Amino acid sequence: MKKLTTSFLAAALFITSPAMAQTPGKISGKVADNNNKPLQSVTVSLLQPKDSSLVKAAVSGNDGAFEFTTKKAAGYIISYAMVGYETKYSDSFYVKEGDTYTVKNVQLVAATNKLQGVTVIAKKPMIEIKADKTVFNVEASINATGSNALELLQKSPGMQVDNNDNISMKGKSGVKVYVDGKMMQLDTKDLAAYLKSINSDDVEAIEMISNPSAKYDASGNAGIVNIRLKKNKKFGTNGSTNLGFTQGVTPKGNGSVALNYRDKKINLFSNVGANIGEYRNTLRLFRIQKDTAYNQQSINTNNNKNFNVKAGADYFIDNKNTIGVLATTNIGNNEWSSNTNTPIFYNPTGKFVKNLKAVNIVPGNRTNANFNVNYRYADTSGTEINFDADYGLFRGRSHSYQPNYYYGDNDNLIYSVINRNSTPTDINIYTAKVDVEQKLGKGKLGYGAKTSFVTTKNAFDFFVDNSEGTPVKILDRSNQFKYTENVNAAYGNYQRQLNAKWSIQTGLRMEQTNSEGDLTREDGVIQADNTVKKSYIDFFPSAAVTWNLHKNHTLNLTYSRRIDRPTYQDLNPFENKLDELTYEKGNAFLRPQYTDNVELTHTFMGIINTTVGYSHVKDYATQVTDTTNNATYVQQQNLATQNIININIGSSLPINKWWSGYANIWYNYQMFDGAIGTKALKVNIPGYGAYLQQSFILGKDYTAEMSGWFSGPSVWAATWKTKPQGGVDVGLQKLFWKKKATVKVSATDIFHTSPWKANSDFGGLRINASGSWESQTVRVNFTYRFGSNQIKSSRDRKTGLDSESKRIK
Repeated sequence: MKKLTTSFLAAALFITSPAMAQTPGKISGKVADNNNKPLQSVTVSLLQPKDSSLVKAAVSGNDGAFEFTTKKAAGYIISYAMVGYETKYSDSFYVKEGDTYTVKNVQLVAATNKLQGVTVIAKKPMIEIKADKTVFNVEASINATGSNALELLQKSPGMQVDNNDNISMKGKSGVKVYVDGKMMQLDTKDLAAYLKSINSDDVEAIEMISNPSAKYDASGNAGIVNIRLKKNKKFGTNGSTNLGFTQGVTPKGNGSVALNYRDKKINLFSNVGANIGEYRNTLRLFRIQKDTAYNQQSINTNNNKNFNVKAGADYFIDNKNTIGVLATTNIGNNEWSSNTNTPIFYNPTGKFVKNLKAVNIVPGNRTNANFNVNYRYADTSGTEINFDADYGLFRGRSHSYQPNYYYGDNDNLIYSVINRNSTPTDINIYTAKVDVEQKLGKGKLGYGAKTSFVTTKNAFDFFVDNSEGTPVKILDRSNQFKYTENVNAAYGNYQRQLNAKWSIQTGLRMEQTNSEGDLTREDGVIQADNTVKKSYIDFFPSAAVTWNLHKNHTLNLTYSRRIDRPTYQDLNPFENKLDELTYEKGNAFLRPQYTDNVELTHTFMGIINTTVGYSHVKDYATQVTDTTNNATYVQQQNLATQNIININIGSSLPINKWWSGYANIWYNYQMFDGAIGTKALKVNIPGYGAYLQQSFILGKDYTAEMSGWFSGPSVWAATWKTKPQGGVDVGLQKLFWKKKATVKVSATDIFHTSPWKANSDFGGLRINASGSWESQTVRVNFTYRFGSNQIKSSRDRKTGLDSESKRIK
């Protein structure tokens, strides 16, 4: 990976270096569409005739013009590539040293080749770098086959997913995950369970937006990740079916069917998918607390059965007015179990004390459903109005059976403690929003408002078996927690192109929050966090300035202020035992964290993006590991300020007509300054990583792909130092049956380098941890597309639940 990254940087430097030794020549030309209208942003590649290897690359300007300088006399050919158009090649030509050569103007034709009435579109690039976001087109990746949405995030440029399924972007936690423009208000565990239930066959693309404008909800200090699910965009009746098989430690399967009907007045679309399988992971924790050492080793199993349904309809009243309805449902039936063995020693002498053998069996089911009604008005003057009304619900039911057995020297049972609990969760989310865009002067004005109302009900009933094996409810450990939250927001955003070189965007969002949490203990005891009320107003400015220095160089400076509110269940101050020595608890006094982000991006030739950023986080909140008596617990706490400096370089360079690739490298430096309780915390640590993807057209409808990722040593949750990890995937794809069917075969983590290691030494608690999951797999996927393939555009809309759905735990 290091050699490949170095090669990429060397290639970038070679492209940008000026010709010094010879008198420079010049090659120029223009590119247009088949109506002779100039085409902007066409990738123009200067190639060597003998092997089509890349010499230089350029991007056509507003007038369709492009230009190259040459170092010496040589022969060349030129390729022209743009999504939606057929790639075209020039005849070979020869340029003498110092000469000026004008290429014959070329016209690109829309990529529509009819095969017995079927229209085929051009393939999207796997990675697209845009001014405001990076897009990972999942359909274009072979190695994405058979993955779930959480694994896709780990394969996305600049994204990281740690061993506890926490998601970060460019080294920053607090990423808000959207699905079809709707924020998932789930905590880490339930969000991970939901994302694992979405198969890659149902995902069209993943959008990564590090500095969203004021139009977006202010949640998410690291930015936004939007997972776009597939929605057919074709006239007539059509659809597709997918079947997949994955072999890891255990076999797993998935399948889906998508159907679509569309004409000039109505669009009906649906997608039904399911996956089933058992997933295993291991966890090893060696911790020293006071004078005692605990050597915990666990094998965890998650037996999943998930069912997803998405259905909707759009009715086009006329060419200005559209109404639509959309419903998405995810039903999961899962059983999580853990088998743990923990020998306990007196640390000064290493003498064996006792052994804890614990089992935790947690059967449960989750239902997550969202319903949307949308109205859209758009006219030819540039005015667009969108109104959304949404209702979302989450229903979770879970029961835990958790016996603990303590054994002595001769493996004799000393005593046992058997715990049980029941944890039902009901969450309802109501939102309404309106967004307006219209021309104002020489720019575009956007403004809107939103209101949301959330109610959550959590119960935690804790039981311990008595000597007769009968569960007895422990009243001082059982409670009910109700939480209500109302957020009202309004925003304004203005964009304008000042001239050919300068453009600006500025916005301001106001959010007013009212919340109340009420804890009712079964034993009737009143404590400080029984009722916690909050009411506050925040303002979130954002701005962007773009400067086109030269046709090959663009600078983009962005700033935004963001907020991360606690998940609903993290505010519930219950204690939940994982085993007798480990538990987690909520924190009713958890405060929102605020982040100021600023980034400067340089774009070279529309191909290489280099970003330098700085973030300051106030009231940084994370999961903290601490101790009490002889037990260890985890809890979300506001513990510090966090400052992050990051650098990111990404490029999708065309190598030649049969070989293309993408490379991304990143570096960050994190600085924490605060305290956990009375224990001071001051940590500075760097982090770095890389992502590389290469695609090969092999001929006869075969394509291949190799991709890999690497994360260097870093820090997690302020006190944990993580070791390097990474992975390499390979895949092969074959099209057949007139390109209506696809078979993909891939192997993941072929060198088995993804398992993780970490250690923490803070406040008298030392922990060495490691673990692994089923990262090394073989996957086979079959897709068949049927019906009409005539491509027509379909409207892209976001629902109103785009700030509330990720905070469900």
